[in-house]
Amino acid sequence: MIELLERDFDAFFQVPFQAYGNRSSYVSPMKGDLRRFLSARKNPLFESDDDFTFFTAHENGEPLGRIVVHHHRASNRLHRTNRACFGFFDCADRAEAAARLLEAAEVWAMARGFDELVGNFNLTAMQQCGVQTGGFDKPAYTDMVVNPPHIPELLEANGFEPFFPMSTFELDLTAVDGAGERLSGGAEEHFVPVRRRDFRERMEEARLVLNDGFAANPMFVPLSSDEFAFQAGEMMAIIDPRLSSLVEKDGRPIGVVICIPDLNGFIRANRSRLNLLTPWHFLRHRFRRKRAVIIFYSVVRDAHGQGTMSRMLGRTLRALRDGGYEKLGITWIADENPASLRQMQKIGATRLHRLHLFRKGLA
Repeated sequence: MIELLERDFDAFFQVPFQAYGNRSSYVSPMKGDLRRFLSARKNPLFESDDDFTFFTAHENGEPLGRIVVHHHRASNRLHRTNRACFGFFDCADRAEAAARLLEAAEVWAMARGFDELVGNFNLTAMQQCGVQTGGFDKPAYTDMVVNPPHIPELLEANGFEPFFPMSTFELDLTAVDGAGERLSGGAEEHFVPVRRRDFRERMEEARLVLNDGFAANPMFVPLSSDEFAFQAGEMMAIIDPRLSSLVEKDGRPIGVVICIPDLNGFIRANRSRLNLLTPWHFLRHRFRRKRAVIIFYSVVRDAHGQGTMSRMLGRTLRALRDGGYEKLGITWIADENPASLRQMQKIGATRLHRLHLFRKGLA
């Protein structure tokens, strides 16, 4: 018999380890980060505890599944929607457990007057989003959503439909002769590295560039300083200053690339918890890292169509190769973003994973 519990954090954290097993490519966020995400006091996405809740499904005392249900006030206001969101939907391949979790999320949303439930959206303003629907045999990078193939099947069995298709990408840096050099140029532009000593200043400039460049993107909501810092702040300890940069022209930031070393190996080695071996694992990771991931890149709207994006990516590829990196992941790009998809084709990146959002109307 399936039992449902609400706001049991320890069970919530344990679900993917129990449900997916050691062979899964899923890598959980660090336990402390997950606790921050689920705190209305710490997470600026929420105004109060009533903005979200989370459930776990148990059988014989063992956690089998989990889900968060929440709403994004600013998104509903800006896009004139009336939707609740679900996130962190992870579950063993058990129809009853999935049905109970999704039903609990629907009841929560309907009780607050929402007419649609959409997900995955995973609880930060720079949200991980989507449900993996393809590429299940390929390992992911930091900040990518991963799930086994039965997750979209369970959603569809409970009346959810896929929409808003997206893809993540991967580039083999050892096989792209001169890609960076071919994309270089723009002598009037100045690249400013993102370093620890001026990290906060650079991140505020990055936020402004991101907000401007993404303003017309579907479902995007401009980020406040607090929202951006909530997620970006954790990058300061692990950033490689060779990889991320802002582009300035006439003293004004017009572009940004945030690229970090892939942390999945480090996080997996720690089983997503801080422990006595964490410093050793971190140093081992730092000296052996070969994979990196672009978290986002953006160019302000009045600089679109001038080649700035290509030059930014060219500079980043050169830095990656010079730094000894061999693989680069790129987080999700929507099918309806042809400009970014052309950039992936230009640099020789190939599709890694397929993702969709899933939605269900609420009667």
